[in-house]
Amino acid sequence: MAGTAPNRRVVSKEDLDAARARFVAVWGQMGATWGISRTMAEIHALLHITGEPLNTDEIMEQLSISRGNASMSLRSLVEWGIVSRVHRRGERKEYFEAEQDVWALSRKIIRERLRREIHPLLTALYEVRDMTQGVGSGPAAEIVGDHNKRLDDLLELVQTIDRLGERFVGSDGRGLRLAASVLSKIP
Repeated sequence: MAGTAPNRRVVSKEDLDAARARFVAVWGQMGATWGISRTMAEIHALLHITGEPLNTDEIMEQLSISRGNASMSLRSLVEWGIVSRVHRRGERKEYFEAEQDVWALSRKIIRERLRREIHPLLTALYEVRDMTQGVGSGPAAEIVGDHNKRLDDLLELVQTIDRLGERFVGSDGRGLRLAASVLSKIP
């Protein structure tokens, strides 16, 4: 064919649609594995891979989901900061678009995971540690000491994860890119 490189096939609209559908399915499955609703992950995948704003009706049609499911998932994605509402002049419908910068997307996901998972875990671990803050007496002293040592080790690990996460999500994004660059070079 004229205009195509040798040994390269022409990708049809059907091929592109199939690739997009596969991406949406894979992203949805990954999201479910990570504890995110499959629909939420699929909507994000659809918005990300199309690269253009879609309204709720278009999302519902393409994913064969209910309005309630679409609305709840879109609300969550907006709360996470990885999807935003977009206004189109002259349109009454609300449109949504996904963050297209994968590094910014990663920072927002890490920030939300820290807020929803790591920070509450740290709070709970501190509460548990406060319950055994003193030193036990008699035979219980060794058991309490061992308990506190295990808890302190766990606290140190979770605090380290929290500090790293906070460095990753810095406003300029350099922390995440630098960490990824450095870690990718370790044999």
